[in-house]
Amino acid sequence: MAKEAKTNAMRLLDRKKVPYEAFPYECDEFIDGCHSADLIGAPYEQSFKTLVMEGKSGAYYVFVVPIEKEVDRKAAARAVGEKSVDMIHVKDILKITGYVRGGCSPLGMKKQYPVIFDSSAEQFQEIYVSGGRIGLTLKVPIEKLLEVTNGKTADITV
Repeated sequence: MAKEAKTNAMRLLDRKKVPYEAFPYECDEFIDGCHSADLIGAPYEQSFKTLVMEGKSGAYYVFVVPIEKEVDRKAAARAVGEKSVDMIHVKDILKITGYVRGGCSPLGMKKQYPVIFDSSAEQFQEIYVSGGRIGLTLKVPIEKLLEVTNGKTADITV
């Protein structure tokens, strides 16, 4: 069997000696988080999507929320000390993060942006996040994710 190509997210976890489980799946185009979770048999409530937003100040922020939930923009803005936050345009994802839509991981982006995980992640020892490319999900201990991303948790979903 061919060795799996490492993504920036995997390399970062390896470098920090963080244990993780990789779940590759067949997919050549963007699918939503629910379909990704279905393909690998991951529970929806433990599966999280990565959203990148821009604050009124022009700064970028990474929000990691359950795949079935939406970001509460007011709560998200409060969590990062902004007046407001808006989703970045799809065409800008690669330029800002180094990842493509559907493969955006909170780990290993081009730059280290503030990362906020929805507080619901704290009820799990491990959560599923994108592995840094379409067709790859990683299961990582939440405690280590917070450490490696220098992240924090807040109630940021509706």
